[in-house]
Amino acid sequence: MIDFSTHPDQYKHWKIAFEGPVAILSMDVDEAGGMEDGYDLKLNSYDLGVDIELYDAVQRLRFEHPEVKSVILTSAKDRVFCAGANIAMLGSSSHAHKVNFCKFTNETRNGIEDASDHSDQKYICLVNGTAAGGGYELALAADHIMLIDDGASAVSLPEVPLLAVLPGTGGLTRVVDKRHVRRDRVDIFCTLTEGMRGKRAVEWKLVDELVPRSKLMETAMARATEFAAKSSRPSDARGIELAPISREIDGDTIGYKTLSASIDRDLHTAEITVTAPEKAPAQDIDGIISEGCDFWPLAFARDFDDFILHMRANEIETSTWVFKTAGDADNVEAGDAALLNNADHWLVREITLYLKRTLKRLDVSSRSIVTLVEPGSCYTGTLLELVLAADRSYMLDGVLEGSNLPEATIRPTGINFGPLPMCNGLSRLETRYLDDAFQMDNLQAEIGRDLNAETADELGLVTFIPDDIDWEDEVRIAIEERASYSPDALTGMEASLRFAGPETLETKIFGRLSAWQNWIFQRPNAVGEEGALQLFGTGKQAKYDRKRV
Repeated sequence: MIDFSTHPDQYKHWKIAFEGPVAILSMDVDEAGGMEDGYDLKLNSYDLGVDIELYDAVQRLRFEHPEVKSVILTSAKDRVFCAGANIAMLGSSSHAHKVNFCKFTNETRNGIEDASDHSDQKYICLVNGTAAGGGYELALAADHIMLIDDGASAVSLPEVPLLAVLPGTGGLTRVVDKRHVRRDRVDIFCTLTEGMRGKRAVEWKLVDELVPRSKLMETAMARATEFAAKSSRPSDARGIELAPISREIDGDTIGYKTLSASIDRDLHTAEITVTAPEKAPAQDIDGIISEGCDFWPLAFARDFDDFILHMRANEIETSTWVFKTAGDADNVEAGDAALLNNADHWLVREITLYLKRTLKRLDVSSRSIVTLVEPGSCYTGTLLELVLAADRSYMLDGVLEGSNLPEATIRPTGINFGPLPMCNGLSRLETRYLDDAFQMDNLQAEIGRDLNAETADELGLVTFIPDDIDWEDEVRIAIEERASYSPDALTGMEASLRFAGPETLETKIFGRLSAWQNWIFQRPNAVGEEGALQLFGTGKQAKYDRKRV
Protein backbone atom coordinates (compact mmCIF):
# COMPACT_ATOMS: atom_id res chain seq x y z
CA MET A 1 0.00 0.00 0.00
CA ILE A 2 1.22 3.49 -0.86
CA ASP A 3 1.10 5.84 2.14
CA PHE A 4 1.16 9.58 1.46
CA SER A 5 1.86 10.56 5.08
CA THR A 6 5.39 11.39 6.16
CA HIS A 7 7.40 13.75 8.38
CA PRO A 8 10.76 15.55 8.03
CA ASP A 9 12.25 13.07 10.50
CA GLN A 10 11.47 10.33 7.98
CA TYR A 11 12.70 12.10 4.83
CA LYS A 12 15.17 10.15 2.69
CA HIS A 13 15.44 12.61 -0.18
CA TRP A 14 15.04 16.23 0.99
CA LYS A 15 16.73 18.53 3.51
CA ILE A 16 15.32 21.75 4.95
CA ALA A 17 17.40 24.56 6.44
CA PHE A 18 16.36 28.02 7.62
CA GLU A 19 18.06 31.40 7.32
CA GLY A 20 15.68 33.90 8.93
CA PRO A 21 12.80 34.48 6.49
CA VAL A 22 14.37 32.15 3.90
CA ALA A 23 14.06 28.37 3.79
CA ILE A 24 16.47 26.27 1.75
CA LEU A 25 14.86 23.12 0.41
CA SER A 26 17.57 20.84 -0.98
CA MET A 27 17.03 17.76 -3.10
CA ASP A 28 19.40 14.99 -2.02
CA VAL A 29 17.85 11.79 -3.36
CA ASP A 30 18.96 8.51 -1.81
CA GLU A 31 19.83 6.29 -4.79
CA ALA A 32 18.82 3.17 -2.91
CA GLY A 33 15.68 4.73 -1.45
CA GLY A 34 13.17 3.99 -4.19
CA MET A 35 9.62 2.95 -3.33
CA GLU A 36 10.08 -0.33 -5.22
CA ASP A 37 13.00 -2.62 -5.99
CA GLY A 38 14.53 -2.79 -9.45
CA TYR A 39 15.83 0.75 -9.98
CA ASP A 40 18.31 3.21 -8.49
CA LEU A 41 17.42 6.88 -8.15
CA LYS A 42 20.64 8.15 -9.72
CA LEU A 43 21.37 11.82 -10.50
CA ASN A 44 18.56 13.06 -8.23
CA SER A 45 16.00 11.29 -10.39
CA TYR A 46 12.74 10.76 -8.55
CA ASP A 47 9.83 8.42 -8.00
CA LEU A 48 6.57 8.90 -6.12
CA GLY A 49 8.32 8.63 -2.76
CA VAL A 50 10.49 11.67 -3.55
CA ASP A 51 7.41 13.67 -4.52
CA ILE A 52 5.49 12.63 -1.40
CA GLU A 53 8.27 14.15 0.70
CA LEU A 54 8.30 17.32 -1.41
CA TYR A 55 4.53 17.70 -1.02
CA ASP A 56 4.87 17.27 2.75
CA ALA A 57 7.69 19.83 2.90
CA VAL A 58 5.69 22.43 0.95
CA GLN A 59 2.70 21.94 3.25
CA ARG A 60 4.82 22.26 6.38
CA LEU A 61 6.53 25.41 5.13
CA ARG A 62 3.08 26.97 4.74
CA PHE A 63 1.55 25.88 8.05
CA GLU A 64 4.45 25.40 10.45
CA HIS A 65 6.64 28.31 9.31
CA PRO A 66 4.70 31.54 8.81
CA GLU A 67 8.00 33.40 9.19
CA VAL A 68 9.30 31.84 5.96
CA LYS A 69 8.64 34.31 3.17
CA SER A 70 10.74 32.83 0.39
CA VAL A 71 12.12 29.39 -0.41
CA ILE A 72 15.27 28.44 -2.30
CA LEU A 73 14.75 25.17 -4.12
CA THR A 74 18.06 23.56 -5.06
CA SER A 75 20.12 20.37 -5.12
CA ALA A 76 22.50 19.15 -2.45
CA LYS A 77 24.48 17.22 -5.07
CA ASP A 78 27.36 18.76 -6.96
CA ARG A 79 26.89 19.52 -10.68
CA VAL A 80 23.46 17.92 -10.95
CA PHE A 81 20.12 19.47 -10.13
CA CYS A 82 17.62 16.76 -11.09
CA ALA A 83 17.48 14.21 -13.91
CA GLY A 84 13.68 14.04 -13.74
CA ALA A 85 11.42 11.06 -13.26
CA ASN A 86 13.36 7.82 -13.00
CA ILE A 87 13.11 6.09 -16.38
CA ALA A 88 13.56 2.55 -15.05
CA MET A 89 10.75 3.22 -12.58
CA LEU A 90 8.46 4.43 -15.37
CA GLY A 91 9.40 1.51 -17.59
CA SER A 92 8.54 -1.06 -14.91
CA SER A 93 5.42 0.63 -13.52
CA SER A 94 1.83 -0.17 -14.40
CA HIS A 95 -0.05 2.27 -16.58
CA ALA A 96 -2.21 3.32 -13.62
CA HIS A 97 0.83 4.03 -11.46
CA LYS A 98 2.50 6.14 -14.17
CA VAL A 99 -0.59 8.29 -14.63
CA ASN A 100 -1.26 8.66 -10.88
CA PHE A 101 2.40 9.50 -10.32
CA CYS A 102 2.36 12.24 -12.96
CA LYS A 103 -0.93 13.64 -11.67
CA PHE A 104 0.31 13.85 -8.07
CA THR A 105 3.59 15.36 -9.22
CA ASN A 106 1.77 18.10 -11.05
CA GLU A 107 -0.56 18.77 -8.13
CA THR A 108 2.54 19.24 -5.98
CA ARG A 109 3.94 21.73 -8.53
CA ASN A 110 0.57 23.50 -8.43
CA GLY A 111 0.87 23.65 -4.65
CA ILE A 112 4.19 25.48 -4.97
CA GLU A 113 2.59 27.96 -7.37
CA ASP A 114 -0.38 28.36 -5.03
CA ALA A 115 2.00 29.23 -2.19
CA SER A 116 3.61 31.87 -4.40
CA ASP A 117 0.35 33.33 -5.69
CA HIS A 118 -1.81 33.26 -2.57
CA SER A 119 0.39 32.74 0.50
CA ASP A 120 3.08 35.26 -0.43
CA GLN A 121 5.73 32.57 -0.01
CA LYS A 122 7.86 32.92 -3.14
CA TYR A 123 10.00 30.17 -4.62
CA ILE A 124 13.42 30.64 -6.22
CA CYS A 125 14.92 27.68 -8.02
CA LEU A 126 18.70 27.52 -7.98
CA VAL A 127 19.63 25.10 -10.77
CA ASN A 128 23.16 24.23 -9.71
CA GLY A 129 23.68 21.54 -12.36
CA THR A 130 21.81 19.86 -15.17
CA ALA A 131 18.01 19.93 -14.94
CA ALA A 132 16.37 17.49 -17.36
CA GLY A 133 12.73 16.56 -17.91
CA GLY A 134 10.91 16.57 -14.59
CA GLY A 135 13.87 18.34 -13.04
CA TYR A 136 13.29 21.35 -15.25
CA GLU A 137 9.53 21.01 -14.70
CA LEU A 138 10.20 21.36 -10.97
CA ALA A 139 12.15 24.54 -11.68
CA LEU A 140 9.27 25.83 -13.81
CA ALA A 141 7.02 25.82 -10.75
CA ALA A 142 9.18 28.52 -9.14
CA ASP A 143 8.83 32.30 -9.53
CA HIS A 144 12.46 32.82 -10.47
CA ILE A 145 14.93 30.37 -12.06
CA MET A 146 18.69 30.79 -11.64
CA LEU A 147 21.07 28.63 -13.69
CA ILE A 148 24.71 28.05 -12.87
CA ASP A 149 26.92 29.52 -15.60
CA ASP A 150 29.59 26.84 -15.85
CA GLY A 151 29.45 26.05 -19.57
CA ALA A 152 28.03 22.56 -18.93
CA SER A 153 24.82 22.83 -16.93
CA ALA A 154 21.64 23.04 -18.97
CA VAL A 155 17.88 22.87 -18.77
CA SER A 156 16.06 20.43 -21.04
CA LEU A 157 12.77 18.69 -21.81
CA PRO A 158 14.13 15.77 -23.87
CA GLU A 159 11.15 13.40 -23.59
CA VAL A 160 10.19 13.59 -27.27
CA PRO A 161 13.59 12.55 -28.74
CA LEU A 162 14.50 10.17 -25.93
CA LEU A 163 11.35 8.55 -24.55
CA ALA A 164 8.61 8.93 -27.16
CA VAL A 165 6.41 10.60 -24.53
CA LEU A 166 5.88 14.25 -23.61
CA PRO A 167 6.65 16.35 -20.53
CA GLY A 168 3.84 14.78 -18.55
CA THR A 169 3.65 17.01 -15.51
CA GLY A 170 2.89 20.35 -17.09
CA GLY A 171 6.30 21.23 -18.53
CA LEU A 172 5.16 22.21 -22.03
CA THR A 173 2.19 24.17 -20.72
CA ARG A 174 4.28 26.10 -18.23
CA VAL A 175 6.94 27.00 -20.81
CA VAL A 176 4.45 28.61 -23.19
CA ASP A 177 1.70 29.79 -20.81
CA LYS A 178 3.71 30.79 -17.74
CA ARG A 179 7.09 31.80 -19.13
CA HIS A 180 5.70 32.97 -22.50
CA VAL A 181 8.40 31.35 -24.59
CA ARG A 182 7.64 31.47 -28.31
CA ARG A 183 6.11 28.29 -29.71
CA ASP A 184 8.74 27.84 -32.45
CA ARG A 185 11.53 28.18 -29.91
CA VAL A 186 9.87 25.66 -27.60
CA ASP A 187 9.59 23.26 -30.54
CA ILE A 188 13.36 23.45 -30.96
CA PHE A 189 14.02 23.28 -27.23
CA CYS A 190 11.89 20.17 -26.72
CA THR A 191 13.62 18.27 -29.51
CA LEU A 192 17.16 19.05 -28.35
CA THR A 193 18.41 16.16 -26.25
CA GLU A 194 21.16 18.29 -24.74
CA GLY A 195 18.83 21.19 -23.87
CA MET A 196 20.01 24.77 -23.54
CA ARG A 197 22.55 26.51 -21.40
CA GLY A 198 24.12 29.91 -20.87
CA LYS A 199 22.98 33.12 -22.52
CA ARG A 200 20.59 31.47 -24.97
CA ALA A 201 18.64 29.93 -22.08
CA VAL A 202 18.19 33.44 -20.67
CA GLU A 203 17.45 35.04 -24.06
CA TRP A 204 14.75 32.47 -24.75
CA LYS A 205 13.27 33.04 -21.26
CA LEU A 206 13.85 29.45 -20.20
CA VAL A 207 15.64 30.77 -17.10
CA ASP A 208 15.81 34.22 -15.52
CA GLU A 209 19.50 34.67 -14.82
CA LEU A 210 22.93 33.07 -14.96
CA VAL A 211 25.11 32.89 -11.86
CA PRO A 212 28.80 31.99 -11.64
CA ARG A 213 29.63 29.01 -9.43
CA SER A 214 31.63 31.20 -7.05
CA LYS A 215 28.58 33.33 -6.21
CA LEU A 216 25.84 30.73 -6.44
CA MET A 217 24.32 30.63 -2.94
CA GLU A 218 25.28 34.23 -2.24
CA THR A 219 23.24 35.43 -5.22
CA ALA A 220 20.37 33.07 -4.44
CA MET A 221 20.17 34.39 -0.87
CA ALA A 222 20.19 37.94 -2.16
CA ARG A 223 17.26 37.22 -4.49
CA ALA A 224 15.39 35.33 -1.76
CA THR A 225 15.87 38.25 0.63
CA GLU A 226 14.51 40.65 -2.00
CA PHE A 227 11.40 38.51 -2.40
CA ALA A 228 11.01 38.14 1.37
CA ALA A 229 11.11 41.90 1.89
CA LYS A 230 7.94 42.24 -0.21
CA SER A 231 6.01 39.44 1.50
CA SER A 232 3.02 40.03 3.76
CA ARG A 233 3.64 36.88 5.80
CA PRO A 234 4.11 37.62 9.53
CA SER A 235 7.62 37.65 10.97
CA ASP A 236 6.72 36.75 14.56
CA ALA A 237 3.71 34.44 14.28
CA ARG A 238 3.69 30.92 15.67
CA GLY A 239 2.89 28.12 13.24
CA ILE A 240 0.92 24.98 13.99
CA GLU A 241 2.44 21.54 13.78
CA LEU A 242 0.83 19.19 11.27
CA ALA A 243 0.29 16.20 13.53
CA PRO A 244 0.04 12.68 12.07
CA ILE A 245 -3.32 11.92 10.44
CA SER A 246 -5.43 9.28 12.15
CA ARG A 247 -6.55 6.65 9.63
CA GLU A 248 -7.75 3.09 10.24
CA ILE A 249 -8.27 0.51 7.50
CA ASP A 250 -10.22 -2.63 8.35
CA GLY A 251 -10.97 -4.77 5.33
CA ASP A 252 -13.24 -2.74 3.08
CA THR A 253 -13.78 0.12 5.54
CA ILE A 254 -11.62 3.20 6.02
CA GLY A 255 -12.01 5.54 8.97
CA TYR A 256 -10.78 9.05 9.75
CA LYS A 257 -11.85 11.56 12.39
CA THR A 258 -14.06 13.49 9.98
CA LEU A 259 -15.09 10.88 7.40
CA SER A 260 -15.47 7.17 6.82
CA ALA A 261 -15.83 4.99 3.73
CA SER A 262 -17.12 1.54 2.86
CA ILE A 263 -16.12 -0.17 -0.40
CA ASP A 264 -18.46 -2.39 -2.41
CA ARG A 265 -16.15 -4.54 -4.55
CA ASP A 266 -18.95 -5.88 -6.74
CA LEU A 267 -20.22 -2.42 -7.70
CA HIS A 268 -16.71 -0.86 -7.72
CA THR A 269 -18.17 1.81 -5.43
CA ALA A 270 -17.09 3.60 -2.26
CA GLU A 271 -19.77 5.08 -0.01
CA ILE A 272 -18.19 8.01 1.82
CA THR A 273 -19.81 9.72 4.80
CA VAL A 274 -18.46 13.07 5.98
CA THR A 275 -19.37 13.91 9.58
CA ALA A 276 -19.99 17.46 10.80
CA PRO A 277 -18.14 18.66 13.90
CA GLU A 278 -19.81 17.67 17.19
CA LYS A 279 -19.64 21.27 18.39
CA ALA A 280 -19.14 24.63 16.74
CA PRO A 281 -15.47 25.22 15.86
CA ALA A 282 -13.62 28.13 17.47
CA GLN A 283 -14.55 31.54 16.08
CA ASP A 284 -11.58 33.72 17.07
CA ILE A 285 -7.94 33.46 16.09
CA ASP A 286 -6.72 32.39 19.53
CA GLY A 287 -9.29 29.61 19.61
CA ILE A 288 -8.45 28.45 16.07
CA ILE A 289 -4.74 28.34 16.90
CA SER A 290 -5.49 26.51 20.14
CA GLU A 291 -7.56 23.86 18.33
CA GLY A 292 -4.79 23.50 15.76
CA CYS A 293 -5.19 20.35 13.65
CA ASP A 294 -8.47 19.62 15.47
CA PHE A 295 -10.05 22.78 14.07
CA TRP A 296 -12.70 21.06 11.96
CA PRO A 297 -12.16 22.78 8.57
CA LEU A 298 -8.44 21.93 8.75
CA ALA A 299 -9.07 18.42 10.09
CA PHE A 300 -11.51 17.75 7.25
CA ALA A 301 -9.14 19.14 4.61
CA ARG A 302 -6.31 16.91 5.83
CA ASP A 303 -8.45 13.77 6.18
CA PHE A 304 -10.13 14.27 2.81
CA ASP A 305 -6.83 15.01 1.07
CA ASP A 306 -5.26 11.83 2.43
CA PHE A 307 -8.39 9.81 1.58
CA ILE A 308 -8.42 10.98 -2.05
CA LEU A 309 -4.73 10.14 -2.47
CA HIS A 310 -5.16 6.76 -0.81
CA MET A 311 -8.11 5.84 -3.03
CA ARG A 312 -6.44 7.02 -6.24
CA ALA A 313 -3.27 5.02 -5.58
CA ASN A 314 -4.54 1.94 -3.76
CA GLU A 315 -8.16 1.42 -4.86
CA ILE A 316 -7.97 1.92 -8.61
CA GLU A 317 -10.93 -0.35 -9.38
CA THR A 318 -13.24 1.63 -7.11
CA SER A 319 -14.50 3.88 -9.86
CA THR A 320 -17.57 5.56 -8.31
CA TRP A 321 -17.48 7.62 -5.11
CA VAL A 322 -20.88 8.14 -3.47
CA PHE A 323 -20.94 10.94 -0.89
CA LYS A 324 -23.18 11.31 2.14
CA THR A 325 -23.01 13.67 5.12
CA ALA A 326 -24.27 13.47 8.68
CA GLY A 327 -24.43 15.81 11.64
CA ASP A 328 -25.33 19.34 12.65
CA ALA A 329 -25.40 21.78 9.73
CA ASP A 330 -25.10 24.72 12.14
CA ASN A 331 -21.66 23.51 13.21
CA VAL A 332 -20.51 23.26 9.59
CA GLU A 333 -21.75 26.80 9.00
CA ALA A 334 -19.89 27.94 12.12
CA GLY A 335 -16.68 26.55 10.64
CA ASP A 336 -17.31 28.51 7.44
CA ALA A 337 -18.02 31.66 9.48
CA ALA A 338 -14.70 31.29 11.29
CA LEU A 339 -12.89 31.13 7.93
CA LEU A 340 -14.78 34.04 6.39
CA ASN A 341 -14.63 36.34 9.44
CA ASN A 342 -10.88 35.83 9.92
CA ALA A 343 -9.92 35.63 6.27
CA ASP A 344 -7.09 38.15 6.63
CA HIS A 345 -5.19 36.05 9.16
CA TRP A 346 -2.33 34.02 7.68
CA LEU A 347 -3.40 30.71 9.27
CA VAL A 348 -7.05 31.01 8.28
CA ARG A 349 -5.92 31.89 4.78
CA GLU A 350 -3.82 28.72 4.66
CA ILE A 351 -6.70 26.55 5.89
CA THR A 352 -9.05 27.99 3.26
CA LEU A 353 -6.44 27.50 0.55
CA TYR A 354 -5.92 23.90 1.69
CA LEU A 355 -9.66 23.25 1.40
CA LYS A 356 -9.53 24.77 -2.07
CA ARG A 357 -6.62 22.54 -3.17
CA THR A 358 -8.23 19.41 -1.72
CA LEU A 359 -11.51 20.03 -3.54
CA LYS A 360 -9.51 20.65 -6.72
CA ARG A 361 -7.88 17.26 -6.17
CA LEU A 362 -11.37 15.77 -6.05
CA ASP A 363 -12.29 17.52 -9.31
CA VAL A 364 -9.33 16.06 -11.19
CA SER A 365 -9.58 12.55 -9.77
CA SER A 366 -10.70 10.14 -12.47
CA ARG A 367 -13.68 8.87 -10.48
CA SER A 368 -17.42 9.29 -10.93
CA ILE A 369 -18.86 11.46 -8.16
CA VAL A 370 -22.43 10.95 -6.94
CA THR A 371 -23.85 12.92 -4.00
CA LEU A 372 -26.89 11.81 -1.97
CA VAL A 373 -28.79 14.46 0.04
CA GLU A 374 -30.97 12.67 2.59
CA PRO A 375 -32.70 13.49 5.87
CA GLY A 376 -29.96 13.98 8.45
CA SER A 377 -27.50 15.34 5.87
CA CYS A 378 -25.54 18.54 6.48
CA TYR A 379 -24.63 19.80 3.01
CA THR A 380 -23.83 23.28 4.21
CA GLY A 381 -21.21 25.66 2.84
CA THR A 382 -17.95 23.72 2.59
CA LEU A 383 -19.82 20.39 2.37
CA LEU A 384 -22.25 21.81 -0.20
CA GLU A 385 -19.21 21.88 -2.49
CA LEU A 386 -19.53 18.08 -2.66
CA VAL A 387 -22.96 18.52 -4.25
CA LEU A 388 -21.62 21.12 -6.66
CA ALA A 389 -18.60 18.94 -7.54
CA ALA A 390 -20.74 15.89 -8.27
CA ASP A 391 -21.37 14.48 -11.73
CA ARG A 392 -24.88 13.75 -10.44
CA SER A 393 -26.69 14.60 -7.22
CA TYR A 394 -29.88 13.10 -5.78
CA MET A 395 -31.91 14.90 -3.10
CA LEU A 396 -34.83 13.24 -1.34
CA ASP A 397 -38.07 15.18 -1.71
CA GLY A 398 -39.85 14.86 1.64
CA VAL A 399 -39.09 12.35 4.37
CA LEU A 400 -38.51 8.62 4.49
CA GLU A 401 -41.42 6.53 5.72
CA GLY A 402 -40.91 5.45 9.31
CA SER A 403 -38.12 7.98 9.95
CA ASN A 404 -38.35 10.81 12.46
CA LEU A 405 -35.64 12.82 10.72
CA PRO A 406 -36.73 16.14 9.16
CA GLU A 407 -36.71 16.57 5.38
CA ALA A 408 -33.39 16.94 3.62
CA THR A 409 -32.09 20.48 3.10
CA ILE A 410 -28.99 22.16 1.76
CA ARG A 411 -27.62 25.51 2.93
CA PRO A 412 -25.30 27.82 0.98
CA THR A 413 -22.87 30.05 2.84
CA GLY A 414 -20.42 32.72 1.76
CA ILE A 415 -17.75 30.04 1.32
CA ASN A 416 -19.57 28.88 -1.84
CA PHE A 417 -19.19 32.25 -3.57
CA GLY A 418 -15.48 32.59 -4.24
CA PRO A 419 -13.01 31.30 -1.62
CA LEU A 420 -12.90 27.73 -3.05
CA PRO A 421 -12.42 28.14 -6.82
CA MET A 422 -11.93 25.30 -9.26
CA CYS A 423 -8.98 24.94 -11.65
CA ASN A 424 -10.77 27.30 -14.06
CA GLY A 425 -10.58 30.14 -11.55
CA LEU A 426 -14.34 30.17 -10.95
CA SER A 427 -16.36 28.93 -7.99
CA ARG A 428 -18.35 25.76 -8.55
CA LEU A 429 -21.52 27.86 -8.52
CA GLU A 430 -20.13 30.21 -11.17
CA THR A 431 -19.10 27.21 -13.25
CA ARG A 432 -22.60 25.77 -12.85
CA TYR A 433 -24.27 28.99 -14.03
CA LEU A 434 -21.86 30.37 -16.61
CA ASP A 435 -22.86 33.91 -17.65
CA ASP A 436 -26.10 33.70 -15.64
CA ALA A 437 -25.77 36.67 -13.32
CA PHE A 438 -29.50 36.59 -12.51
CA GLN A 439 -29.30 33.07 -11.12
CA MET A 440 -26.18 33.92 -9.12
CA ASP A 441 -28.01 36.90 -7.60
CA ASN A 442 -30.90 34.61 -6.67
CA LEU A 443 -28.47 32.25 -4.97
CA GLN A 444 -26.76 35.07 -3.07
CA ALA A 445 -30.13 35.85 -1.50
CA GLU A 446 -30.31 32.28 -0.17
CA ILE A 447 -27.08 32.42 1.87
CA GLY A 448 -27.72 30.96 5.32
CA ARG A 449 -31.15 29.55 4.41
CA ASP A 450 -32.14 25.89 4.46
CA LEU A 451 -33.40 24.94 1.00
CA ASN A 452 -35.67 21.93 0.59
CA ALA A 453 -35.60 19.65 -2.43
CA GLU A 454 -38.17 21.58 -4.44
CA THR A 455 -36.36 24.89 -3.97
CA ALA A 456 -32.95 23.32 -4.61
CA ASP A 457 -34.32 21.85 -7.83
CA GLU A 458 -35.78 25.18 -8.95
CA LEU A 459 -32.43 26.84 -8.33
CA GLY A 460 -30.61 24.11 -10.29
CA LEU A 461 -28.49 22.97 -7.36
CA VAL A 462 -29.29 19.25 -7.62
CA THR A 463 -29.90 16.83 -10.48
CA PHE A 464 -32.92 14.78 -9.33
CA ILE A 465 -35.37 14.96 -6.41
CA PRO A 466 -37.05 11.54 -6.08
CA ASP A 467 -39.67 11.04 -3.36
CA ASP A 468 -39.46 8.29 -0.76
CA ILE A 469 -41.27 5.83 -3.04
CA ASP A 470 -38.73 6.15 -5.87
CA TRP A 471 -35.62 7.10 -3.87
CA GLU A 472 -34.08 3.70 -3.25
CA ASP A 473 -34.65 2.38 -6.78
CA GLU A 474 -33.45 5.53 -8.56
CA VAL A 475 -30.24 5.69 -6.55
CA ARG A 476 -29.59 1.97 -6.93
CA ILE A 477 -30.17 1.99 -10.67
CA ALA A 478 -27.94 5.04 -11.15
CA ILE A 479 -25.03 3.43 -9.28
CA GLU A 480 -25.44 0.05 -10.99
CA GLU A 481 -25.64 1.78 -14.37
CA ARG A 482 -22.42 3.68 -13.64
CA ALA A 483 -20.68 0.44 -12.77
CA SER A 484 -21.66 -1.05 -16.14
CA TYR A 485 -19.94 1.62 -18.24
CA SER A 486 -16.38 1.63 -19.54
CA PRO A 487 -14.13 3.36 -16.99
CA ASP A 488 -12.11 4.84 -19.85
CA ALA A 489 -15.21 6.36 -21.44
CA LEU A 490 -16.29 7.79 -18.09
CA THR A 491 -12.86 9.32 -17.48
CA GLY A 492 -13.00 11.05 -20.86
CA MET A 493 -16.57 12.24 -20.40
CA GLU A 494 -16.12 13.56 -16.88
CA ALA A 495 -12.86 15.38 -17.62
CA SER A 496 -14.52 17.08 -20.59
CA LEU A 497 -17.60 18.18 -18.64
CA ARG A 498 -16.18 19.31 -15.31
CA PHE A 499 -14.24 22.38 -16.41
CA ALA A 500 -16.62 24.66 -18.24
CA GLY A 501 -15.60 28.29 -18.54
CA PRO A 502 -12.19 29.92 -18.91
CA GLU A 503 -9.11 27.96 -19.93
CA THR A 504 -6.28 28.24 -17.43
CA LEU A 505 -2.88 26.67 -17.04
CA GLU A 506 -4.40 24.12 -14.66
CA THR A 507 -7.35 23.16 -16.88
CA LYS A 508 -4.98 22.72 -19.80
CA ILE A 509 -2.75 20.42 -17.80
CA PHE A 510 -5.52 18.30 -16.29
CA GLY A 511 -8.24 18.47 -18.90
CA ARG A 512 -6.05 18.14 -21.97
CA LEU A 513 -2.52 17.03 -21.16
CA SER A 514 -3.63 14.28 -18.78
CA ALA A 515 -5.82 12.79 -21.50
CA TRP A 516 -2.97 12.71 -24.04
CA GLN A 517 -0.59 11.40 -21.42
CA ASN A 518 -3.07 8.63 -20.64
CA TRP A 519 -3.04 7.70 -24.34
CA ILE A 520 0.71 7.99 -24.96
CA PHE A 521 1.55 5.88 -21.91
CA GLN A 522 -0.33 2.97 -23.48
CA ARG A 523 1.07 3.27 -27.00
CA PRO A 524 3.74 0.75 -28.12
CA ASN A 525 5.95 3.63 -29.28
CA ALA A 526 6.55 4.40 -25.62
CA VAL A 527 5.83 1.24 -23.63
CA GLY A 528 5.90 -1.63 -26.14
CA GLU A 529 8.64 -4.26 -26.07
CA GLU A 530 10.54 -2.22 -28.65
CA GLY A 531 9.30 1.12 -27.35
CA ALA A 532 11.50 3.96 -26.14
CA LEU A 533 10.81 3.53 -22.41
CA GLN A 534 11.72 -0.15 -22.54
CA LEU A 535 14.90 0.35 -24.58
CA PHE A 536 16.15 3.51 -22.85
CA GLY A 537 19.78 3.08 -21.84
CA THR A 538 20.34 -0.10 -23.87
CA GLY A 539 21.80 1.64 -26.91
CA LYS A 540 19.08 0.15 -29.10
CA GLN A 541 16.85 2.30 -31.30
CA ALA A 542 13.14 2.14 -30.58
CA LYS A 543 10.88 0.91 -33.39
CA TYR A 544 7.93 3.21 -33.91
CA ASP A 545 4.48 2.70 -35.34
CA ARG A 546 4.69 5.51 -37.91
CA LYS A 547 0.97 6.11 -38.30
CA ARG A 548 -0.24 9.47 -36.93
CA VAL A 549 -3.80 9.22 -35.69
